[in-house]
Amino acid sequence: MTTLLALDTATEACSVALLHDGEVTSHYEVIPRMHAQKLLPMIKQLLADSGVALSALDAIAFGRGPGAFTGVRIAIGVVQGLAFALERPVVPVSNLAALAQGALREHGVQQVAAAIDARMDEVYWGCYQAHAGEMCLQGSEAVLPPERVALPAGSGGDWFGAGTGWCYAERLAVSASSSDPAALPNALDILSLARFAWARGEAVAAEQAHPVYLRDNVATPKAR
Repeated sequence: MTTLLALDTATEACSVALLHDGEVTSHYEVIPRMHAQKLLPMIKQLLADSGVALSALDAIAFGRGPGAFTGVRIAIGVVQGLAFALERPVVPVSNLAALAQGALREHGVQQVAAAIDARMDEVYWGCYQAHAGEMCLQGSEAVLPPERVALPAGSGGDWFGAGTGWCYAERLAVSASSSDPAALPNALDILSLARFAWARGEAVAAEQAHPVYLRDNVATPKAR
């Protein structure tokens, strides 16, 4: 049986999840600016509660972004540290995809427009459709002003809006049948997506655990 650990620190939420012997356990907390102090103790506690040793892990999944730059780097650092020490592969998962997977899990929706507040008057944006229980990206992920977002070409039916980017609902260029602007990515959903990726052989070596910021110039002020 596969044993997978998943973790995420890309937004205000800090979460971990574990798959072992077919059972899933998880822990989720909204703790802004506390991720660096809390993540490793959360992992240790989750493994202890499940009676699983670190050495039993087959791979480690993580939210690779987009999200807060510091938060994404915390996840990458912890994942690489553990994976190098254990000589295990890693499974990068999009935080926008995790939002969409969470909407599928909680609301049963099949089409999700995921948006994370990217600050600087922009949102991280991605559209997903469910296929056999997995939220799959339609088109590409992007960071752009709310007025420039779009649904996939030719798409129809109802779309559900998930994520903090939907706090700009009045400015977003698209509308949703309903939305959850308080939704944050959860390691539980990163784990679900990682299970699909793992089954397809998409795990990579620890040194390939790269962040995905979408925004290239992370420290350069926007031109006036």
